Amino acid sequence: MGAGPGDPGLITVKGLACIQEADVVVYDRLVSPKLLSHVAPEAELIYVGKSPAGHAMTQEEINRLLVERAGRGQVVVRLKGGDPFVFGRGGEEAEVLVQASIPFEVVPGITSAIAVPAYAGIPVTHRDCTSTLAIITGNEDPCKEGSRIRWEKLATAVDTLVFLMGMTNLESIVSQLIQHGRDPKTPVAVIRWGTRPEQKTLVGTLENIVSRAREAGLTNPAVIIVGEVVSLRNKLSWFEKKPLFGKRVLVTRSREQASQLSRAIEELGGEAVEFPTIRIVEPESYAPMDTAIARLDSYRWIIFTSVNGVRFFFSRLLQQGKDVRDLKGANLCAIGPKTKEALERYALKVTYVPDEYRAEQIMAGLKDQIKPGDRILLPRADIARKVLAELLSDLGALVEEVVAYRTTPAGENIELVRQMLAEGKIHIITFTSSSTVRNFVGLLKEHQLPRLLQGVMVACIGPVTARTARELGLPVHVQARHYTIEGLIEAILEAVQGRGQDD
Repeated sequence: MGAGPGDPGLITVKGLACIQEADVVVYDRLVSPKLLSHVAPEAELIYVGKSPAGHAMTQEEINRLLVERAGRGQVVVRLKGGDPFVFGRGGEEAEVLVQASIPFEVVPGITSAIAVPAYAGIPVTHRDCTSTLAIITGNEDPCKEGSRIRWEKLATAVDTLVFLMGMTNLESIVSQLIQHGRDPKTPVAVIRWGTRPEQKTLVGTLENIVSRAREAGLTNPAVIIVGEVVSLRNKLSWFEKKPLFGKRVLVTRSREQASQLSRAIEELGGEAVEFPTIRIVEPESYAPMDTAIARLDSYRWIIFTSVNGVRFFFSRLLQQGKDVRDLKGANLCAIGPKTKEALERYALKVTYVPDEYRAEQIMAGLKDQIKPGDRILLPRADIARKVLAELLSDLGALVEEVVAYRTTPAGENIELVRQMLAEGKIHIITFTSSSTVRNFVGLLKEHQLPRLLQGVMVACIGPVTARTARELGLPVHVQARHYTIEGLIEAILEAVQGRGQDD
């Protein structure tokens, strides 16, 4: 199965389904870690990557592994970068399975030969300048005897030449092309780590690309494109112009809520790495909430402080044999537009939404509407701040807090995240609540956290989260003015583009 060239979003629908169904995933070096997060918890991951520095397994060992695991009756995914049948040895491994009478199927992937140039703004074909395309291995030394590459024909017969993994042999490749008639002025592009935040594109010509690549320190993995289509990059470059290009952002929200923030990051050209530090789970006991639901007609106000509070409250409401008609006597308050939208999906009218989404601002809008003796229900998290309940009580209201859900520590892939931070592969960390901060620090405090965060931008959704971060010793570089995901993204963009101010 092909994993695509690097951007995890380029996995096929069928490929993702196969990953989720696998008992064993045998994966290569260039496979995105994000794809591996879709593997079932009980599935086994086996790394067999190859690099210039060495191989985790020989090809013969990989072949035996596939046969042995499939022979046990396990569902095995052999996950390769790009497409398995484009210089991926997929054909060789399939032959071994045939010999062992093991049934298999091939799930094609998006090859780097096409996707990487596309992410650099280079179409490999174009009606105005090319009608032929060749994909060539760059691993074969052009100067060796018995080369299978017909340089005397290839050099001038094909308009666009794409060489994969050819940086070690770049000088020899260029020499062969010029020697066999290709114009030294022919445009050339070298793209390293294409489709990923580290993508770097270098453009030159056959006569100068070797010296330019050497000066830039470009090495594999890289794709080399030779042909007039390279000149179209000036017009068509798009990926590298996105505002978050080059940024890998750690998302610490719960897995259920991470998708909105992750999508926003990736639409802006960044790569979201989901590292849920919290899990949203049911309360230990529903008894207090059930009691409140049984006397809904006694509350004058119900204040929802999060989307999770809405979700768990209405789920329990239905389980108790009631529905939205039982809220007919209560005014509804929502902290934030997303919480308001969650209530409106039940066709409910929200009476009040504060301009700022914290307890103190809620009171500014409610103090003239709440009378002494009014009963107020707060369905919320087990670790929610007590400030709101205390301020409402000061007005003479009878406040009843019930636990609608619990926030518990999570922390999948701790070692992977630690390694990415240590290698400088995480550029921004986002925190959307105090609990995400506390759990993040708790998960990584034994790993020299201050050193891991050197050079990393810390972005918080609002002042309460930012205060928690500072209290736990984290620097805060970005704080959203509007305490929403949209506000957090806006603040990050301002900081990245130089318009924000460090703390």
